[in-house]
Amino acid sequence: MMPGCIQGLTYYVCDCIFYHRVRPGRQVMNGFADAAAQAFGLIAAGDPKLVDVVMLSLRVSLASVVLSSAIGLPLGAFVAVTRFPGRKGAIVVLNALMGLPSVVVGLVVYLLLSRAGPLGSWGILFTPTAMVIAQTILITPTMAALSRQIIADGWEEYREQLRSLGARKAGVALTLLWDLRYSLVTIVLAGYGRAASEVGAVMIVGGNIDGVTRVMTTAIALETSKGDLPLALGLGIILLAIVLALNAAANVVRDAARRRYG
Repeated sequence: MMPGCIQGLTYYVCDCIFYHRVRPGRQVMNGFADAAAQAFGLIAAGDPKLVDVVMLSLRVSLASVVLSSAIGLPLGAFVAVTRFPGRKGAIVVLNALMGLPSVVVGLVVYLLLSRAGPLGSWGILFTPTAMVIAQTILITPTMAALSRQIIADGWEEYREQLRSLGARKAGVALTLLWDLRYSLVTIVLAGYGRAASEVGAVMIVGGNIDGVTRVMTTAIALETSKGDLPLALGLGIILLAIVLALNAAANVVRDAARRRYG
């Protein structure tokens, strides 16, 4: 009796494992394959909804990177070539802000732009402009911290030469920004990738409004929760392709600079 019971129990357990683990796994794999096929179909067909989301994402990210570059690169150059009280503390703060949580930035911008906030009269909350502001605040410290390190290294190398030419601090900063432009381009491209993959801040200040503020990252989160996996996966593929392309471009620029300038 006992061996028979044990054998029966073993068959029962194996049967449960087979039906409840193996077969659902196959269904999941088939579902993933179907979603991937449909996702590539949407991309190939140029689905209007997908295109609108991607184009808005690219515009918002580009505007954010332009603004953050205009602020962060000169700020990094200033900190790199200037000696002032509290400089070490400023460097520590810049480096720390590279890890600034995006949801905190989104919350602060939301409070500033809400109707009860000091900038509520602007009326730009839940618009692409608010998303650009949030992304600019988020990316600028990264731009400043990384550019400061690169320009500080260049300043150490060209210090005597620039001083012999009588260059002032502003002239030194501009000269180094231009001379190290190829290295700084990689920072800008990295910043663009960071902006394109941002989700927390833009969802808070943008509201993820269809046709208005819905970008790739927020759309992926929404469509996944709705069960529209083909659209979510299609947007994910495009986002991944953009990030990979940016990294490849950064490597190409870096290699070209090394071959030209050593």
